[in-house]
Amino acid sequence: MTAADVLVEALIDWGVEVIFGLPGDGINGIMESLRTHQDKIRFVQVRHEEAAAFMACGYAKFTGKLGVCLATSGPGGIHLLNGLYDAKLDTQPVLAITGLQFHDLIGTYTQQDVALDKLFTDVAVFNERIMGPTHVENITDLACRTAMAYHGVSHITFPVDLQEKEVKERQRSKRNVPHHTSDAYARSARLPDRVDLERAAEILNRGKKVAILAGRGALNATDELEQTAELLAAPIVKALLGKAAVPDDSPYTTGGIGLLGTKPSQEALEDCDTLLMVGSSFPYIEFMPKPDQARGVQIELDPKRIGLRYPVEVGLVGDSGNTLRELIPLLKRKADRSFLQAAQAAMKDWWEVMEKRATRRDKPMKPQVVAWELGKRLRDDAIVSCDSGTIATWWARHILARRGQMHTLSGNLATMAPGLPYTIAAQIAFPNRQCVAFVGDGGFSMLMAEFATAVKYKLPIKVVIIKNNTLGQIKWEQMVFLGNPEYGVDLHPIDFVAFAHACGGVGYNVEDPAECGHAVDEFLNAPGPAVLQAVVDPFEPPMPAKVKAEQALHFAESLARGEPNRKKIALTTISDKVRELI
Repeated sequence: MTAADVLVEALIDWGVEVIFGLPGDGINGIMESLRTHQDKIRFVQVRHEEAAAFMACGYAKFTGKLGVCLATSGPGGIHLLNGLYDAKLDTQPVLAITGLQFHDLIGTYTQQDVALDKLFTDVAVFNERIMGPTHVENITDLACRTAMAYHGVSHITFPVDLQEKEVKERQRSKRNVPHHTSDAYARSARLPDRVDLERAAEILNRGKKVAILAGRGALNATDELEQTAELLAAPIVKALLGKAAVPDDSPYTTGGIGLLGTKPSQEALEDCDTLLMVGSSFPYIEFMPKPDQARGVQIELDPKRIGLRYPVEVGLVGDSGNTLRELIPLLKRKADRSFLQAAQAAMKDWWEVMEKRATRRDKPMKPQVVAWELGKRLRDDAIVSCDSGTIATWWARHILARRGQMHTLSGNLATMAPGLPYTIAAQIAFPNRQCVAFVGDGGFSMLMAEFATAVKYKLPIKVVIIKNNTLGQIKWEQMVFLGNPEYGVDLHPIDFVAFAHACGGVGYNVEDPAECGHAVDEFLNAPGPAVLQAVVDPFEPPMPAKVKAEQALHFAESLARGEPNRKKIALTTISDKVRELI
C-alpha cells in the first residue's frame, strides 16, 4: 500500500464519493491511487482548478457533505484559492488536496516550488504538509473532521515522491501507534441554555412589531420559521443565501433584503421594534435596524458571530431548527397582527410591480422577463445556482423559490463564475433533479470551458445566459454609487449558442419577449446539457428597492459628466418609473 492509497482509503472511509480536480505531475501518485479505487470513489476532471474548488464548495452547499478538490503543485494549487475562499466565507466544509515537489528539494528554487501550506494559511481552518507515509492517516482524519466540525476549508499538501512510497511499519515513529485515529464524526446538538431561551422568549413576547431575518443557517428550518412567524405575527425577511429558507409564496415572507431585496423587507426592518436573527451573518449592516431602534435576539451556530451585525441582548448558540423547536413553546401568539398584515399588503403590491416588469413585451427584451418565465417552469425539485452581478438581482426578485427547491450563489465572497461549476456539482450529487445555472455573460465566460465538462460526463444541466455584453453590476456601481460615467465594462460579444454546439451540447437563442416562454420550454426539455442565450437590454438598471437621494444624485451626476449611453439609460429609467405609476 502506498501513502497515496492511505489517503484515498481514508477519504472513502469518511464517505467521500467524488473528487473534483485536474491531473498534474505533482499528484501522479494520488491519481494512480484514484485509478485503482475508481469503483469506490469518483474523479471528475475539470478544465480549470478554480472550477474544481467551486464544485467542491457547491457540492458541500447542496449536500451538507464534505466537498473535495485536488490540484497539482505550484500553479494548480494556486488556482484553487478563489473557490476555496468562496467556501471559507460561506462556511462550507471543503477539503483541498495539493501536490508539492520532491520533499528534499522544497525551498531550493526547483520548478513549481510554491509552499502551498504557507499560501493557504489564511483560507484554511486546518492546513498541514505530509511528512511521510505514516503521517497520512492521522492528518487525513483530522483534516476531514476539522472541515466538517468547523464548517471551513481543510488543506493537505503532499510531496510527490512521498505519495508513491510504500507504507512500512519501520518508518513509523515509536509514538505513532497504527490506526490510533478514527473516521467517526460526531455532530453536536448545540442546544442553548434554558435560561437564555426564556430571556429570548420574554423579549420576543414583549415586542409589538417583530421582524425575523433568516439566512443560510435556517435553510433546514422552514416549518419552524413559519410557526414562529405565525406566533409572533412577524414578517420573515430573507438574506440572499436564505432565499429557500421559506418559499416565496409563503404568507409570512417579504422576500430578500439589501440592494437586491424588496421594499417591504426594507420597511419591515426600518419599522420593527424587535429583531429575531436566525442563521444569518448578513453583512450589509446599513440595511439593519438602527442599534437603538429594536431589541434583538440571535440564533447562530457559531458563537463568535453572535452580535456581529446587531447589538442583540440574547444569543442562542445552536442549530436553527433545533433551537426554534425549543423556543416555540415559550412564545405567545400575538393578538395584534397589524405589523404582519401591513407587510403582506405591501408584498401584494410588490409582486404586482414585479409582474409588470417581468411581462413587458418591448424590445430589447428585459432580463426580468427571462427570469420570470424560467421561474414559472422550474420543477419543484429544481436546484438553481446563480452568479454574481446584475444577474443576482433578477434571480433574487423574479425567480420565486418554491418549497422543495434549492437556490444558492456566492454569498459573502460574491465572486463571479461559480454558477456553472455549482450546477455541475449539483447534478453529480443529485442525478435525477433539475439543475439550472442562471448566469450573466461576464461570469459565464470566465469558466465557460466547464460546459465541456458537463458534456463529457453527460450531465443534463441547463445554463441560462443573460447576454447584455457588459459587466452590468460594475457599470451601475460606477454610476449610482460614485457618480462616474461607465468605463471599461463593455464585453466583446460571444455566440454562446455556437459555443454550446462546439462543445457537443445544444444551444438556443431568444431575443423576442413574446417567444421567451416557448424558448424556455424547449430549452428545459432538451435531453442533455443545454445553453439558452437570452439577449437582453443592457440599459435596464438593477435599482435598489428604495432609491436614496444620494444614489439619485450620483446617477444624475454620471449622466451630466458624459455617460456615453446617457440618452438610452435616461429613457429606460424614466420609462420604467412611468410604467410603475400607471
